[in-house]
Amino acid sequence: MKRIAKNNEEFDKRFDEGEDIHDLIDMSRAKIRRSGKKVRISLDIGEELLREIDSIRAVIGVDRSALIKVWLHERIQKEKALRNVK
Repeated sequence: MKRIAKNNEEFDKRFDEGEDIHDLIDMSRAKIRRSGKKVRISLDIGEELLREIDSIRAVIGVDRSALIKVWLHERIQKEKALRNVK
Protein backbone atom coordinates (compact mmCIF):
# COMPACT_ATOMS: atom_id res chain seq x y z
CA MET A 1 0.00 0.00 0.00
CA LYS A 2 1.23 3.47 -0.88
CA ARG A 3 1.90 6.16 1.68
CA ILE A 4 -1.00 8.65 2.02
CA ALA A 5 -0.09 12.17 0.96
CA LYS A 6 0.84 14.40 3.91
CA ASN A 7 -0.77 17.51 2.47
CA ASN A 8 -2.50 18.93 -0.60
CA GLU A 9 0.76 20.05 -2.17
CA GLU A 10 2.25 16.56 -2.01
CA PHE A 11 -0.96 15.04 -3.36
CA ASP A 12 -1.08 17.53 -6.24
CA LYS A 13 2.59 16.96 -7.08
CA ARG A 14 2.18 13.20 -7.15
CA PHE A 15 -1.00 13.50 -9.24
CA ASP A 16 0.66 15.92 -11.68
CA GLU A 17 3.57 13.50 -12.08
CA GLY A 18 1.10 10.85 -13.24
CA GLU A 19 1.07 8.67 -10.13
CA ASP A 20 -2.06 6.57 -9.57
CA ILE A 21 -3.58 8.45 -6.63
CA HIS A 22 -6.39 6.05 -5.71
CA ASP A 23 -4.41 4.54 -2.84
CA LEU A 24 -3.44 8.00 -1.57
CA ILE A 25 -6.96 9.09 -0.73
CA ASP A 26 -8.37 8.48 2.75
CA MET A 27 -12.05 8.09 1.84
CA SER A 28 -13.08 7.75 5.50
CA ARG A 29 -12.94 11.54 5.81
CA ALA A 30 -14.39 12.37 2.39
CA LYS A 31 -17.33 14.75 2.21
CA ILE A 32 -19.81 14.94 -0.62
CA ARG A 33 -21.22 18.33 -1.45
CA ARG A 34 -24.48 18.48 -3.30
CA SER A 35 -24.86 21.80 -5.02
CA GLY A 36 -28.57 21.86 -5.79
CA LYS A 37 -30.58 20.71 -8.73
CA LYS A 38 -28.67 19.21 -11.64
CA VAL A 39 -29.03 20.96 -15.00
CA ARG A 40 -28.13 19.29 -18.26
CA ILE A 41 -26.14 21.24 -20.82
CA SER A 42 -24.90 20.31 -24.25
CA LEU A 43 -21.55 21.42 -25.53
CA ASP A 44 -20.18 21.27 -29.07
CA ILE A 45 -16.40 20.84 -29.21
CA GLY A 46 -13.93 19.81 -31.89
CA GLU A 47 -12.99 16.17 -32.42
CA GLU A 48 -9.33 16.81 -31.61
CA LEU A 49 -10.19 18.41 -28.26
CA LEU A 50 -12.47 15.47 -27.49
CA ARG A 51 -9.66 13.02 -28.29
CA GLU A 52 -7.32 14.95 -25.99
CA ILE A 53 -9.88 14.91 -23.17
CA ASP A 54 -10.45 11.20 -23.66
CA SER A 55 -6.73 10.41 -23.62
CA ILE A 56 -6.36 12.24 -20.29
CA ARG A 57 -9.44 10.66 -18.73
CA ALA A 58 -8.29 7.19 -19.79
CA VAL A 59 -5.01 7.67 -17.92
CA ILE A 60 -6.74 9.03 -14.83
CA GLY A 61 -9.49 6.41 -14.96
CA VAL A 62 -12.58 8.61 -14.76
CA ASP A 63 -15.40 9.19 -17.18
CA ARG A 64 -15.45 12.17 -19.51
CA SER A 65 -18.23 14.11 -17.78
CA ALA A 66 -16.60 13.73 -14.35
CA LEU A 67 -13.30 15.08 -15.65
CA ILE A 68 -14.97 18.05 -17.34
CA LYS A 69 -16.96 18.83 -14.18
CA VAL A 70 -13.78 18.82 -12.09
CA TRP A 71 -12.01 21.08 -14.58
CA LEU A 72 -14.94 23.49 -14.65
CA HIS A 73 -15.07 23.58 -10.85
CA GLU A 74 -11.32 24.19 -10.60
CA ARG A 75 -11.48 27.01 -13.14
CA ILE A 76 -14.40 28.68 -11.38
CA GLN A 77 -12.54 28.56 -8.07
CA LYS A 78 -9.47 30.07 -9.73
CA GLU A 79 -11.50 32.87 -11.33
CA LYS A 80 -13.28 33.61 -8.05
CA ALA A 81 -9.95 33.79 -6.21
CA LEU A 82 -8.54 36.18 -8.82
CA ARG A 83 -11.53 38.45 -8.40
CA ASN A 84 -11.97 37.97 -4.62
CA VAL A 85 -15.51 36.67 -5.15
CA LYS A 86 -17.20 34.32 -2.68
